[in-house]
Formats: sequence, C-alpha cells, structure tokens
Amino acid sequence: MAEAYDVALAIHCPLGPIALATCLQIDAVSYNAFIQEQSLGSHYNKASATTCSITSRTPEVFKYEDGMVTIPQGPGLGIEMNEEKVRKMAKVGHRWRNPVWRHADGSVAEW
Repeated sequence: MAEAYDVALAIHCPLGPIALATCLQIDAVSYNAFIQEQSLGSHYNKASATTCSITSRTPEVFKYEDGMVTIPQGPGLGIEMNEEKVRKMAKVGHRWRNPVWRHADGSVAEW
C-alpha cells in the first residue's frame, strides 16, 4: 500500500543477519524503498547485525561501502546458512524483550 500511495519504505531490521538478508531482498524489489534501517553496532545489539556466526560460509555477503550495503546475490535470501551453528544456537534460545530506555533521572525515554 505504501507504493500505491507514493510513500517511502524504510524497513527496520534489528534481528540479525537472516532478517537483514530478507529485508534487503524486499528492498531490491520495492520501487519505493528509501532506506534500510538496522541495528549494526547498536547498544542493544552488541553482536553486529551482520556477524558471520550464522552466515560464516559467506562472510562477504554484507559488503558496506559509503553507507550502502549490497543486495545478497546468492540463491534464496542470498546467504549460505551455517546449519550447525543455527542448531547450536537454537538449543541456547533467546529471551527477546523490548529494551526500556531511560533518561539520567530515571524517567522513561521511549517504549
């Protein structure tokens, strides 16, 4: 609907390399894609959004230059999964919770 109403598309991606690869593929086919947001180096994502822990077979897939990232060109999402690492991490699991950012006085900055 954003394209139908000539509204720019800015996909936010804080979840990691698989989600980022997915978002980049959507960007590639969206006429109105304006910017790809991600959590690269963010305080709540200490591990880079493009770490090679899951895409270790293709570490060069997310190539950044002058603030731009290339669209992965391989089959599917354009990344090659390290299935052994995914299985290992699935056993650990995760407990994603939205962070609560606070000002210095303790008041809530945003939620």
